[in-house]
Amino acid sequence: MAGRRDFLKLGAVPVAVSAIGTRALGAADDRVAASQEAACGQPLLEWPRGIENQRKADLGDGRFLNPILAGDYPDPSVLKDGDDYYMTHSSFDNAPGLLIWHSRDLVNWRPLKPALEKPLGTGFAVDIAKHDGRYFIYIPFMRAPWSKGLADFANTFVIHAPSMEGPWSEPIDMRIGGLIDPGHVVGEDGHRYLFFNGGKRVRLSADGLSTSGSIEDAYTAWKYPDDWITEAYAPEGPKLFRRGEWFYLVNAVGGTAGPATGHMIVAARSRSINGPWENCPHNPIQRTRTAAERWWSRGHATCVEGPDGRWFMVYHGFENGYQSLGRQTLLEPIEWTADGWFRAVGGDLSKPLRKPGGRAVPHGLPHSSSFAKADMGRLWSLYATAPDEADRASRLERGAVVLRGKGKSPADGTVLTQQVGDRAFEVTVELELIGESEGGLLLFFNDRLFLGMGIDGKRMVSYRGGKVSHWPEPAPPSRRMHMRIVNDHQIVTFYYSPDGKAWTRHGVRSQVTGYNANTIDDLLSLRPGLFAAGDGEVRFRDFRYRAL
Repeated sequence: MAGRRDFLKLGAVPVAVSAIGTRALGAADDRVAASQEAACGQPLLEWPRGIENQRKADLGDGRFLNPILAGDYPDPSVLKDGDDYYMTHSSFDNAPGLLIWHSRDLVNWRPLKPALEKPLGTGFAVDIAKHDGRYFIYIPFMRAPWSKGLADFANTFVIHAPSMEGPWSEPIDMRIGGLIDPGHVVGEDGHRYLFFNGGKRVRLSADGLSTSGSIEDAYTAWKYPDDWITEAYAPEGPKLFRRGEWFYLVNAVGGTAGPATGHMIVAARSRSINGPWENCPHNPIQRTRTAAERWWSRGHATCVEGPDGRWFMVYHGFENGYQSLGRQTLLEPIEWTADGWFRAVGGDLSKPLRKPGGRAVPHGLPHSSSFAKADMGRLWSLYATAPDEADRASRLERGAVVLRGKGKSPADGTVLTQQVGDRAFEVTVELELIGESEGGLLLFFNDRLFLGMGIDGKRMVSYRGGKVSHWPEPAPPSRRMHMRIVNDHQIVTFYYSPDGKAWTRHGVRSQVTGYNANTIDDLLSLRPGLFAAGDGEVRFRDFRYRAL
């Protein structure tokens, strides 16, 4: 079949799921691949494999296959700094947040460290800038359930550092309310500006840490025909750069989720930072045109010059059939035209593209964890935990993490999560209850949508659809348990074992395609999570991840 032939073309080896326990999971076969091809309307291409068999973009032959970062890495902001590239993404309610990534070829990325130790709210759609040898990240925070003193909609803060590896300052309130998606630029007048959603702009002080004027209208984003199928007009995500005599302003319109054909990339230009701005005559620069394409809702682009002098857009999109993985980071070449505009030349991104040159850094990071200090923020993040609770919510022991219980379930408990980007994977962990607690292993989207298993010393509690399931799984009463979750192309199976040797398959399987942003109206992803509820604590050891 076409999908299996494409595996061979790209030099990848399909990996079968091994049988586990007393009720074995059947190995993935051609029927699974065929169903995925039917869903996407095109043959499957497979990726080369990196750490722990995770997929990666670099094909090893001078080409790459999107995504460059698999998993929920949305709203990418990219800074070119000499031969180095730095990138960060929306981290929302995760603490620590704003993980910084480093690359020298725009395809292979290594994680450095988080820039934001304790978020002040839901942080998203940031912008990275360098000015006079110092680094800045501009962050809009929306009010989180635990926050106090922030505007209901959003306030913009800034952090700064002498290096992209830090140390980063504490967040500074810029007193800019009601706007999102800042984009930093230095005008021909030498002044610094932030542009925002809806065509707004404000001038900054020379040090970039406060405003030096009032918010003003600066431009009007291109409007698509009214009969196009989109989520909403929603002009957002302005990213600005200067090339030659022109300033270019790259915007997203159409809404970031909703219909597959909604989100799109548009551009405008001006010879002055003060306008007037003219819209590109061949807008949109990029857009998903049909639901049969591999990547949906493509938008929120940063334009950057590659190591070989060619230019590229870095943006996000949903993977057809795998919206549960969130908005993944994509790379597309652009070409400059004789009239000074640029065009996207990567097509629907379903095929390999020529790499931008440069030198590859080691890509990615292991997802298996011994719960060392370096794992926190790079791999693991606390979900929706107030800054004053973060230090008490978890503690590290030798080879373990202990989560302090709260609430009654994963919906209001302490939850520790990590991002993953594989279409099929398994995760395993050992847990032990301390005091009057409940703990377990999840696939977690948010506090309203998750599935998994928990134990309280008396019984096993099953969760599906963000609530306790009716299913009475006859697991033996225990205060210690090994748990495993297998997500095999959106089919999720639970396993448990008292000793980590003899495994029992949980009696219910789940189909999780619907665990996505359009179902729950929250721009996150379905990812592995550990939780602790109740008045006690839960100790977790030996977390293992394997892509299938």
